[in-house]
Amino acid sequence: MSRLLVAAVALLLPTLALADVDPRFAKLRDEAEPLGGLGAFLEKYIGACEGALVDPKCKSDAEAFRKKYQGKKLYMIIGEDDATMLSPGPYNPGAGEYTVNITPFFPGGRYALTHGAPKKQDGNGNPVLPFLTVTGTLPEGWNGQLFARMFSMRQVRAQVVFTPQAVWSLPKKGGGKNHGVTARIDGLILTEGRTGHPIGLWLNGKDANASR
Repeated sequence: MSRLLVAAVALLLPTLALADVDPRFAKLRDEAEPLGGLGAFLEKYIGACEGALVDPKCKSDAEAFRKKYQGKKLYMIIGEDDATMLSPGPYNPGAGEYTVNITPFFPGGRYALTHGAPKKQDGNGNPVLPFLTVTGTLPEGWNGQLFARMFSMRQVRAQVVFTPQAVWSLPKKGGGKNHGVTARIDGLILTEGRTGHPIGLWLNGKDANASR
């Protein structure tokens, strides 16, 4: 879809009113260290210490890096084009209630950050992880089709606060291993890209929208 067509279709979507970030998430974000780039962080945390040309200090450097971030909260923004882990879930037209499914697999370069350690992979070698879900109610003028269009047009971004915990590995198809970093997702907020209006909030293992 061309940029002009995307822009034209975007004008057809009802505008969501601007809203402040939930104070519970804001507190988590303000207590966390901003992450410059997930890919570079994962490279240093995992430590690619295989091959003949690897620095002899590779393993010790990786261990020191992991120790530095032990128990430390980090904050990252996932832009609309990269938020492929988000998808619309069930929608109740009678009540206007929606669900957003979040696959807690956040790629960065050749590695990924996950909520918990995956135990198995699908037929394509991708780690299998249970969804995180958030729910909400659409504002007046919206419907399920328009809500789903936000995701197909990549108009949703995510902000994530997480605490890295360990390195995981799974056998790779054809030999070798896939590696990633398991983390505790402390908080995750989804917002509409044009307005910043919150769409979904997940905190410490629960759908925070449903709990309010």
